[in-house]
Amino acid sequence: MLLVIPIVLIVIITVVDQLVPADIHLGPLLVIAPAITVSFAGPWLTGLVGFLTVGAQAYIGWHFGVLFSRNVLVQLLALTVLSALTVIYCVMRERRMRQLAQVRMIAEAAQHVLLWPLPEQIGSMKIACLYLAAEAEAQIGGDLYAATPVDNGLRVMIGDVRGKGLSAIGEAALLIGAFREAAHHHTSLPTLAAALERSVARNLPELETEEELGERFATVMLVEISDEGHVTRILSCGHPPPLLLSPGSAVTVPVHPAPPLGVHGTAPGDYTVDVFSFQPGDTLLLYTDGVIEARDADGVFYPLTERAVQWAGASPEKLLHHIRRDLIDHVDGRLDDDAALIALCRTPDGHRPHRSHRPGTGLHVGGFGHGARSAPG
Repeated sequence: MLLVIPIVLIVIITVVDQLVPADIHLGPLLVIAPAITVSFAGPWLTGLVGFLTVGAQAYIGWHFGVLFSRNVLVQLLALTVLSALTVIYCVMRERRMRQLAQVRMIAEAAQHVLLWPLPEQIGSMKIACLYLAAEAEAQIGGDLYAATPVDNGLRVMIGDVRGKGLSAIGEAALLIGAFREAAHHHTSLPTLAAALERSVARNLPELETEEELGERFATVMLVEISDEGHVTRILSCGHPPPLLLSPGSAVTVPVHPAPPLGVHGTAPGDYTVDVFSFQPGDTLLLYTDGVIEARDADGVFYPLTERAVQWAGASPEKLLHHIRRDLIDHVDGRLDDDAALIALCRTPDGHRPHRSHRPGTGLHVGGFGHGARSAPG
């Protein structure tokens, strides 16, 4: 439809030029047609409009009997050169766009490999995940999450490396890879956290720039959910505490955080494991600080607890959809930091489906059990 605009302009300028007094020449205005066509059309259509423009100028010269005058010939040459330049520009632009599309496709594939969607269900757990990157055109940034089934249960990690966007992806990849391997080789959360600390201390200096020397660290929350019983263990390395949702209520799970990973070496005995009851129908909501520190135009933080409780009882996917939409509305469409959430819903006893490996985004809500602090180890 946009092609109609330059064609109509060519017709109007050609007709009006024949109606105005002979000392008024509107032919030079024909340059407008190819100039605006290049903004929306490809090389073939731009070339067609350029050809019509040159033809219209030749017709005007023929109509007034001055087709071979120097003035008209110069105008025809100028329109031809301009049309050729616009076509060349279109060719270069389309080639650039194809290269950009290819690079973007490769980047998206790499991001998907690094932070692929979690399964809809592992054991008795329904899982939902949400990631919002602050970096334009990015799907992931400095926030991270991973989940892996282990003997008689499930281990989950959510974390946030210092910084945001593409510059933090290397650190996120480091932590995710270390967790996926170490989660199967350490019997307790403190030894798992110590293994992640060693991995960060060993590899993080390679990712630091001179300006950031000693300032790279990551907050992490580790969760261990048993298939038997309702006891769930969590360990926080400077990460915000999770929410436990039930219909009509949302309670913050008490934690005793250790320092973030990468701040200084920490032994297993320096960590504290917090224990709470995770009943069937409950939803455990893990999140990064990009969620609760998101500000509106007046500088007010996003009230996650107050908003999440409003949608208690909604289906897992709908609850996640509500949080995403409400968070984006709160910040007027632009986050200043990456944000990630994971929701884990324990299905009722006796209704535990086989482990699924299909990616999903569901989550659900339920009730809260009293938290208790356990001894380290």
